[in-house]
Amino acid sequence: MPFPSALFPPTRPARDTDVTALAALWERCALTRPWNDPVTDIAFARKGPNSEVLVIEQDGKICASVMVGHDGHRGWVYYLAVEPDLQRGGLGRHIMDEAQSWLRAKGAWKMHLMIRRSNGAVRTFYEKLGFSESDVVVLSKSLT
Repeated sequence: MPFPSALFPPTRPARDTDVTALAALWERCALTRPWNDPVTDIAFARKGPNSEVLVIEQDGKICASVMVGHDGHRGWVYYLAVEPDLQRGGLGRHIMDEAQSWLRAKGAWKMHLMIRRSNGAVRTFYEKLGFSESDVVVLSKSLT
């Protein structure tokens, strides 16, 4: 059941006791990949001042999350997840607003995210939030 738009639960930083539930939420939302261990990603984001995992709870259970971080100039968003039964109720937009507020408070000037080209529904969601495709090529190299 969607949340009434004015009654979203508060957002808070993830705690040690949230890690298992967060990883499970990310699995249910098909965000994980074999080469990215969610528990390791959560620990890495939580250990420094330039990143955080934000969560929203409903009835004592995590129902939404977003990982957010910055390099001093650009902000990045990862692992936006909303419990599948609660999707399309405004909770994703709300937690993205919270991520944006976190980044602004840290002084980031711009907000970036990456999605898979094949994920049209997610692309439409982000476009409705004002994101647009940038004329860049993302290159990567594994350091592990």
